[in-house]
Amino acid sequence: MTAVNGVSLDVKKGEFLSLLGPSGCGKTTTLRIIAGFERPTRGSVFIRDELVNNVPSYLRNTGMVFQNYALFPHKRVYDNVAFGLKYRHFPKNEIKDRVKRVLDLVQLPGLEERYPKQLSGGQQQRVALARALVIEPDVLLLDEPLSNLDAKLRAQMRIELKQIQQRIGITTIFVTHDQEESMTLSDRTVVMQKGSIIEQGEPYQLYEDPKSEFVASFIGQSNFMNGKIAEIGENMMKVSVDDGPVLTVPKQDAYGVGDSVTAFIRYERIEVLPAKPPDGGNVLSGLVDHVMFLGTNYLYRVAVSPKVMLIATEPNIRRTRSIVKGSTAWVRVEPENVGLIRKP
Repeated sequence: MTAVNGVSLDVKKGEFLSLLGPSGCGKTTTLRIIAGFERPTRGSVFIRDELVNNVPSYLRNTGMVFQNYALFPHKRVYDNVAFGLKYRHFPKNEIKDRVKRVLDLVQLPGLEERYPKQLSGGQQQRVALARALVIEPDVLLLDEPLSNLDAKLRAQMRIELKQIQQRIGITTIFVTHDQEESMTLSDRTVVMQKGSIIEQGEPYQLYEDPKSEFVASFIGQSNFMNGKIAEIGENMMKVSVDDGPVLTVPKQDAYGVGDSVTAFIRYERIEVLPAKPPDGGNVLSGLVDHVMFLGTNYLYRVAVSPKVMLIATEPNIRRTRSIVKGSTAWVRVEPENVGLIRKP
């Protein structure tokens, strides 16, 4: 069985790159190959233009933060952080200075004598990060290091992790299945599926202009509708959705009449209104099938045809709602908010 197939990456110095994809897509295997924990059956790994295929992991000068942190439970914070330096036989005074600097960097001064069991999850994560950074690696490798934290702490640590990475300018490769983490942290995101790279680019680019249905569905939440290009005008095109409405979209030279496409609309790009709005954009009527209160947002499901159900999210900016389950509502989508993906 092939775990990773034909993955080719060039990571720039100081770049924060994310490997994003579902479980089993090959992202952690790719990271372990870079770290030297796995050996590729073919291909080459270069770090700072040096071929490292036959260089053992402990000589590659990479810093690794594991998903479970892998701290030594019997060692204090100081000894956990200093472990790599001691292994490399650094002088005691330099070890002491480096450990102090890196603990200040990750905001853990004064905790040198504590054991891991005496630390919170966020503090353990910082210790693991400090241990990876103290050796001043050429590349920092992060294998889902935030996945064990609660939602609020995870959001806080994202900010801190990005600030630390920018402050020291270290090249970072980050593995995650969480699209929000990838978009928050990354300069560039590489989307993987079944051991291969599907797409890569800046997070904004992948979100707004995905080239495949897999990426459009994995990054963000979208409604998908199959259809064909029915008409092309001077500035606009008409897309006839199978068993559904006709949508107006901006003209794109890559498409011709009769081309099969998948139209997708992000949940947050749909307005749900209690009355028919003035003409403009794609305006459709439908029956509200479901309403869900999410705290900061409302989620609606609106049936706009017997076989097409649109899901929309709207911010909770009013204390009262006039749109309830079973009511008739209108949905409006601006033409530029309808994305198209060519069907194979």
